[in-house]
Amino acid sequence: MDYESNNWMWEGMYYYPHLFGGIMLTAALLGLSTSYFGGISVPTLPYLLPGFGIFHKKTRGKKPVRVYMDGCFDLMHYGHANALRQAKALGDELVVGVVSDEEIVANKGPPVLSMEERLALVSGLKWVDEVIVKAPYAITEEFMNQLFNKHKIDYIIHGDDPCLLPDGTDAYALAKKVGRYKQIKRTEGVSSTDIVGRILASAKAVKVLEDGFILSDTEKSNNAKEIPVQAGQAKVGYVSQFLPTSRRIVQFSNGKGPGPNDRVVYIDGAFDLFHAGHVEILKTARQLGEFLLVGIYSDQTVSELRGSHFPLMNLHERSLSVLSCRYVDEVIIGAPWEVTNDMIKTFNISFVVHGTVAESSSALNGKSDPYAVPKSMGIFRVLESPKTITTSSVAQRIIANHEIYVKRNAKKEASEKKYYEEKKYVSGD
Repeated sequence: MDYESNNWMWEGMYYYPHLFGGIMLTAALLGLSTSYFGGISVPTLPYLLPGFGIFHKKTRGKKPVRVYMDGCFDLMHYGHANALRQAKALGDELVVGVVSDEEIVANKGPPVLSMEERLALVSGLKWVDEVIVKAPYAITEEFMNQLFNKHKIDYIIHGDDPCLLPDGTDAYALAKKVGRYKQIKRTEGVSSTDIVGRILASAKAVKVLEDGFILSDTEKSNNAKEIPVQAGQAKVGYVSQFLPTSRRIVQFSNGKGPGPNDRVVYIDGAFDLFHAGHVEILKTARQLGEFLLVGIYSDQTVSELRGSHFPLMNLHERSLSVLSCRYVDEVIIGAPWEVTNDMIKTFNISFVVHGTVAESSSALNGKSDPYAVPKSMGIFRVLESPKTITTSSVAQRIIANHEIYVKRNAKKEASEKKYYEEKKYVSGD
């Protein structure tokens, strides 16, 4: 039997396996009976079973399940990354809609990050396959049909926390109505509201100058009398609620090391308040080799460099944000300040790199050059940073619009407090 000349038959078998299976079984049995009388020749049943005869000539792949998740992804953090990781696990291909600046302003207030910056963050995640730019805040029937027909979406995904439109209605009611909605578990311990709160709280104790955050003389005096606080914890009550587990780190990790001939590229830093500038410099660094190893400074190191109110995100939070980036293969959690000869040998590092844009800090005066060893070995490279954005510049955007964000956060904090008071266990990852 010629496969290509009988496409109608194989189309039927693919799309209607039970019906066509019955027909072919009948035909095979008829073949056995008619051959006894020397009648027509019909292929016997074994010839039609998978693994026999013509089935090995051409197989059809299963249609991939495409899932969709949208969001503002402003001040993107590891909670966003984990949501998209869970969404990807519900299908084969993940399409992400990034809400436009105009829609965010109309529904929530001004975003901190621009559309370009938010796109860089979303596109840089290892679980994202496609991005829809300027997605609507509310999923209308028209847009839902566009998702199903144009983008071939099978399911629309959202977290278990309620998402209400300004009029109080469920933003995903239509998707639920047609049975094309799936839910994932909210990542506890972090939110954009929480991060804005940390920045606003820190701003009460620091003075913002052109070159970053510097403590005023009065604050330095007060600081000396205060009991030291943990890094990543604002002094006005913003304590990180994140509870790190080994399982979460494994979920974010690639789970494999470099190959025997891979060039290992090493870059280090605080990577606080993970932003588009971080994504772009990591992408540039990855292009120098086959394996990118990222060193993430400890909370103590960051505090020594930038002041006691930093980092805004603690070590484990920063590690997960970096691990979620598609250009990163592995991280050193709590990397040393200096890149030593032993460290280079241990990880078989080919290049040590550093970007041209970094946080300015007077604390660097008097500290040893962290790259003295790789420089002496001729393996140090300075990379032109694609973006000028820094953690401080992002924080200053919020502080510059202090009143707007204080008012917006007050409302969101109330809803988050209610969520935690009524919180129940929800299974999921």
